[in-house]
Amino acid sequence: MIRYIFKRLIVMIPTLLCITFLVQLFLAITPGDPARLMAGNEATEEEIEAMREEMGLNDPILVRYWNYLSNVLKGDFGKSFRTKNAVMDEIGKRFPYTLFLVFCSMALAVLIGVPTGIYASTHQYSWKDNLSILLSLFFVSMPSFWFALLAIQFFGVKLKLVPVAGVDTWRGWILPCVTNALVYAASIARQMRSNMLEVIRQDYISTARAKGQRERIVLYDHALPNAIIPIIMTVGGIFGLAIGGSMVTETIFGIPGIGSYTISALTARDYPVIQTSVLFLSTLHCLVLLLTDIAFAIVDPRIRGQYSGK
Repeated sequence: MIRYIFKRLIVMIPTLLCITFLVQLFLAITPGDPARLMAGNEATEEEIEAMREEMGLNDPILVRYWNYLSNVLKGDFGKSFRTKNAVMDEIGKRFPYTLFLVFCSMALAVLIGVPTGIYASTHQYSWKDNLSILLSLFFVSMPSFWFALLAIQFFGVKLKLVPVAGVDTWRGWILPCVTNALVYAASIARQMRSNMLEVIRQDYISTARAKGQRERIVLYDHALPNAIIPIIMTVGGIFGLAIGGSMVTETIFGIPGIGSYTISALTARDYPVIQTSVLFLSTLHCLVLLLTDIAFAIVDPRIRGQYSGK
């Protein structure tokens, strides 16, 4: 297992290098001049050119990429073009908001998705099962930003039950967490239903029923432990995606997290913020996937045996 973890950590290095280079490349070919935006409309061409030189925008893309990597290895992630504040300091202030949003959304998604999937599998082909499938398809297919805007309009504007923006109080977290959770819960519910249907058709489940055990014991003591193992991979994958996918939710609901910070940097062409935010979120995503694999190996002895043999 230790060897496997070490290999995964080594593989992360070229992955992150490719990501940072692609970000640098896209920033170079994307229309827009950060120096002109920073200087303002009344700045002269000489002033703009001097600012470009100061910001390093006149250097070739490989030189800019090398300079960024060199500074990162020294622990210097750059300063924002707009605020002149250290980017990592800003990310450190905003990360708790993003982490809290993702954790609450995922916890709620698991609490909704797993019981829904179990219930649908035990009522296969009934109207309850069909309804759960229909709702799952609806939430999976629905754009999260569209549902968020509908929730704001109905619960925030019309009913005035919750704030439409900001997280100054606990009520401000309700809409963003719920809108995220419903989308994630739909995927978890579909996976849980499929797993349970596969497991309850196994021979050992038929044997348990033939011995006269109660259906509740058969489902929750025999079927559920095996059916829920693949859900760990599903939840881990969704968790990693949710970290990056929080951008839209944070922007819509006015949450001062990393996602909204990155979106505002994109509109302002704030290159150091964009590069470091993407690097930070990508690293988190890779670490979450690694932790998911480790958790999967812990609960499944077969996988643990494969890892120990590597």
